[in-house]
Amino acid sequence: MALVEKTLKGETFDAALVTRTQGGLPIQPLYVADGTAPIGRDLSERDPDRPWDLRTHIVQPDLAKANADILRDLEGGAASVLITLDPTAQAGVAIGSPEALTRLLEGVLIDLAPVALDAGFLGPKAADWLGAAAKSAPNAPLAFHLDPLSAFAETGASPGPVESHIISAATVAARLATTYPKASLFLASGQVAHEAGASEAQELAVMAASALAYAKALVRAGLSMEDAFKGIVIGLAVDGEYFVGVAKLRAARAVWDRITAACGVSVPARIEARSSRRMLTRLDPWTNLLRLTAAGFAAAVGGAQSIVLGTFTDAIGRPTEFARRQARNTQLVLMEEAHLGQVADPAGGAWYLDQLTEALAKAAWTEFQAIEAAGGIVAALSSGLIAGKVAESREAILASGRKVLGVTVFRNPDEKPVEVDTTPGAPVEAPSVRLPGPDGHCPLLTPIRLSADLEA
Repeated sequence: MALVEKTLKGETFDAALVTRTQGGLPIQPLYVADGTAPIGRDLSERDPDRPWDLRTHIVQPDLAKANADILRDLEGGAASVLITLDPTAQAGVAIGSPEALTRLLEGVLIDLAPVALDAGFLGPKAADWLGAAAKSAPNAPLAFHLDPLSAFAETGASPGPVESHIISAATVAARLATTYPKASLFLASGQVAHEAGASEAQELAVMAASALAYAKALVRAGLSMEDAFKGIVIGLAVDGEYFVGVAKLRAARAVWDRITAACGVSVPARIEARSSRRMLTRLDPWTNLLRLTAAGFAAAVGGAQSIVLGTFTDAIGRPTEFARRQARNTQLVLMEEAHLGQVADPAGGAWYLDQLTEALAKAAWTEFQAIEAAGGIVAALSSGLIAGKVAESREAILASGRKVLGVTVFRNPDEKPVEVDTTPGAPVEAPSVRLPGPDGHCPLLTPIRLSADLEA
């Protein structure tokens, strides 16, 4: 002990040797077996050559260029596509009609390459458009990704009651499920909370509460409890903290299993992991490639079924073809050269990761119970409960003084600008998303970038 005290130079054990996750959970310097059971995953349905779905993200506002991006990405190794729809042409493809979506997907074999949507409150109409484009092919693996709760939290308002948007989405989803039995219907995502500064446990809790709300809506729309949960995909963010990312995805399955068991069904979790935007930097953006690689590693080792990696220029502007190719190739290297999908659960049996997984799952369950006790996810968003908790977490993360790779007070005077796509987009008309009744309101979850203050 004298040697220990001498080494610590007067500091306590916790102060000198215990670090913490961004969410505040302690990370010990040494772990031993404690009886924690690893949370594995089943490889029986995994393709050893393509162990996860390499999903490319399309945000190019120009329809013709967006179609070219899709075809180029699919030819270059992507297996599926995530399309952000935005009739205003500010944050996604300018689409406002079924004909426009059909033109966007021209040349895409929809029954082979899954198409996922990110359409906010336009989701139910976009889902119908995608269903029409798939021409009732029963094997089309569509991902409608209906998610009005994320749109509500991100914008701070809903055109009409947000509960009505959930009901509308569930009604459309239940109808489309009969035509497309292989389609996923809802995306229960915690990413909007993550991007605003939420802790890992808070992100998992928002995901879990959203999943439960969507499952209830699907059951009311006529689906069985089992089919309702089968129609839901979990959405989580992964960043450069790859050990925490691995544990978070494993904890998500534990939380999911507990919820489905409580509902009397056994449905394995399906996870779509997207790279975090809050970790990206504008200065020396090349360092974002390191963060994105770490995020892809975490998603693959953590067992995500689909992985969406952003580009290293996302904090600056829309990506060029070069940036898009870098994003694709990062996943291809992790998949085909690092062979990350060849082991069922690489983290299983690692005492540190098993215990961190359990700690995250327990913390997330506590947060989830608080949301449910407040009346569910809609009430917790509307009352500001979630926004308040996220604000506390955000302030703690920003005050922790964590260093950001590539960002220092000594700015490189010779730093050269990175090329981004500047193709202008033209807004298009789209059907109204307003539903009858008073608008919903909640404190919005404003996205942050952890390096923004230092870069300024």
